[in-house]
Amino acid sequence: MTSAEPVLPRIRPEIAALPPYRQGRPADPDGYKLSSNENPFEPLPGVVEAARAAVDFNRYPDATAASLREALGARHGVSPEAVLIGAGSVSLLQAFIQAAATVGDEVVYSWRSFEAYPSLVLVAGASGVQVPGLPDGRHDLDAMAAAVTPRTRVVLLCTPNNPTGPVITRAEFADFVAKVPADVLILLDEAYAEFVRSTATGTAAPVNGLADRVYEAHPNVVVLRTFSKAYGLAALRVGYAIGHPRVLDGGRSTVTPLSVTASAVAAAVASLAHQAELDERVDEIVARRTTLVAGLREIGWDVPDAQGNFVWLPASPHVDSTSVAEAFDAAGIIVRPFPEGVRISIGEHESVEKVLGIARSVVPSLPSV
Repeated sequence: MTSAEPVLPRIRPEIAALPPYRQGRPADPDGYKLSSNENPFEPLPGVVEAARAAVDFNRYPDATAASLREALGARHGVSPEAVLIGAGSVSLLQAFIQAAATVGDEVVYSWRSFEAYPSLVLVAGASGVQVPGLPDGRHDLDAMAAAVTPRTRVVLLCTPNNPTGPVITRAEFADFVAKVPADVLILLDEAYAEFVRSTATGTAAPVNGLADRVYEAHPNVVVLRTFSKAYGLAALRVGYAIGHPRVLDGGRSTVTPLSVTASAVAAAVASLAHQAELDERVDEIVARRTTLVAGLREIGWDVPDAQGNFVWLPASPHVDSTSVAEAFDAAGIIVRPFPEGVRISIGEHESVEKVLGIARSVVPSLPSV
């Protein structure tokens, strides 16, 4: 005799069907994890010491993260009230989507882009409107603008786009913003902005939400950044948003309270104090990216413009992303396959030649065009 199945609480059907976020799988000790766009450098000693010194674990952290908001305000030339801190930029994305969109509303975003976008929209109860990206991995901003309807409450722009790599230019962004109603929230997701090295000038240069101060001319734009990538604090979960204080109030009301620990805040503040050293590390990652892109293209891979800390190998009728990822996996290198292609993070110096070797070995096995 078997006991009856217990009666369980009812979960929203769309949530029950939603696959959980899939984290990049760790590599073996002698391999390389190039699946999560992590910074391969260990934290700076001064940053580690700052985090270790925040030992008042019996006290709640400052819910406003005032010290970090002040430091970021000084760095970017804005008031602390124009800065909002969250547990990684993804938590701020969630907060702003929930603040602006609900059942019956729409959120427009490019696809393929950051894999969390669909689930963040669904959890808010809104409907996602996926606009296919261009063949070169860029957002199709004309199509995205055309997809905006009276039901649209939020538009998500990812630059450099994760996982494909290209950026949105100043001219493209200005044209897009002019087409979007001023009461529609535009979230400019710049998680990888520190790695951008485009040589374009003028309106062809990449948009930089903070340097260009786009939120001042367009209060419906909120710029999102993170300490997880360039600053190498992925485990501590610190992100920030900069925008009009009244717009940020929506995020302040929906973000999880007390989600950023005192240790994380201390490490982020210390990171800003060590900016020159961290910039040198970012320059080294960019140099490795340049070498990797050049090598992959020489081999024959059609790599889009790479402006993040990763490269993208697009899938095609002749390139199966799962098979390519399996070839890397067999060699001890963990990459991130998607149906549309394979993303490879820029990792340790020694990994670059290994990635090129595997990529070279896979090319002959691919069906000819």
